[in-house]
Amino acid sequence: MSKHLYFTIFALFSFSTIATAQLDLAHEIGIFAGPVTLQSDFGERHNADTNVGNTGFGIGLAHWLNFSANNNRESFFTEHFKVRSELSFSRTNLKHFGQWVERKPNALFAQQLKNMQSTSTILGLGSQLEFSPFMKIHDFENTLGGFSPYMSVGFMVSYYSTSVNSKLGDINLPAVTPGKYLMPSDGRAHGFSSENGIALSATAALGVHYKISTMSDIMFETRFQMYSSDWIDGLNPNKDVYKENKSNDWQVWFNFGYIYYLEF
Repeated sequence: MSKHLYFTIFALFSFSTIATAQLDLAHEIGIFAGPVTLQSDFGERHNADTNVGNTGFGIGLAHWLNFSANNNRESFFTEHFKVRSELSFSRTNLKHFGQWVERKPNALFAQQLKNMQSTSTILGLGSQLEFSPFMKIHDFENTLGGFSPYMSVGFMVSYYSTSVNSKLGDINLPAVTPGKYLMPSDGRAHGFSSENGIALSATAALGVHYKISTMSDIMFETRFQMYSSDWIDGLNPNKDVYKENKSNDWQVWFNFGYIYYLEF
């Protein structure tokens, strides 16, 4: 699986080298951070307590290739698109929430769920194509206090590390863990797994840039990220038996960031 990570690094480096050789590019760097909600097999789907309780924190570094240099021939692409590369890190503590925990809180099943927990750590590297539909990049760069909404799509390669346990004791025991998670699943001995791995993900985001000075912006972004694996959280009940667990893990980022222009 590490081949995916090497391929991504090589592809990003090659793209940057080729683009720099053929165009006069401007470069921007930034830092962003904010809450991350991981939607997984922990908790009940569409449940407010799950969304709030399974929220972690993420931080990242980003680099933008800006094609809108003064001596480049102006076109729709150069005035509305940027390529963003980033390295990001997030960490989320996960628990079960929802009706199966709350309905009969003193029952064995509810106690087993309530005491299950996991920590998911994700290190991601990837690239997105960013599109600003309403304002030309040059116009935005010359408008202090200007807003430039954008959308982006892209992909990432993520290294994840997850650790699953129970406060009741040995998670391999039927008295500690519900049978749903003890059944073999997807090549693992159980429907839970403390493991390290690599997963691909697709990203889609909506955001806005706000110009605070000639050489800097701030940004706010909401990003959806869908993983190619259902083991990001450490849980993956057998999908042939438990049909409700059909979706891979995914997460939503709410990022606030600062961007500095290296060249204008």
